[in-house]
Amino acid sequence: MPVTSAGLLLHHGRGADAHVLVAHMGGPFWARKDERAWSVPKGIVEPGEDVATAARREFAEELGVPAPDLPAVDLGAFRYSSGKVVHVLAVEVPAGIVGSPDDPACPDLTTRPGISTVQVEWPPRSGRRLEVPEVDRAAWVTLAEARRLLVAGQQPVVDALESAI
Repeated sequence: MPVTSAGLLLHHGRGADAHVLVAHMGGPFWARKDERAWSVPKGIVEPGEDVATAARREFAEELGVPAPDLPAVDLGAFRYSSGKVVHVLAVEVPAGIVGSPDDPACPDLTTRPGISTVQVEWPPRSGRRLEVPEVDRAAWVTLAEARRLLVAGQQPVVDALESAI
């Protein structure tokens, strides 16, 4: 059975002014990568958990702030070439959130208490384990930038959002 994850894509604006919040994957493998190294904040749906609950929980765990308590639109399920399935919900936030104390974007998430971490072996096959943040920063980007930055399996999410707004 494929791994199922759920993510929450915050957005604001319309047309050329549309922006989405994406998160850069943490750890030494991703440290010097930018293109195809960003993701919708997401994580595994636990047994018995619904997609919306999982998406909001994972958002808070990865970014260290609660997800906005606003209505969500289901953008659909997106299958990676690996078989993994990611359900993405979109939440429109007021543009005024950007730069405010409630803004989830952050140039260094490692400074936020409570963000989720993961253990990785680094360097590969060394036996050495490091604890790293799942994501290390989050930023508002245009839809065009998101298409360039997001991992390949999530690029269709941008098209789905564009159709929905």
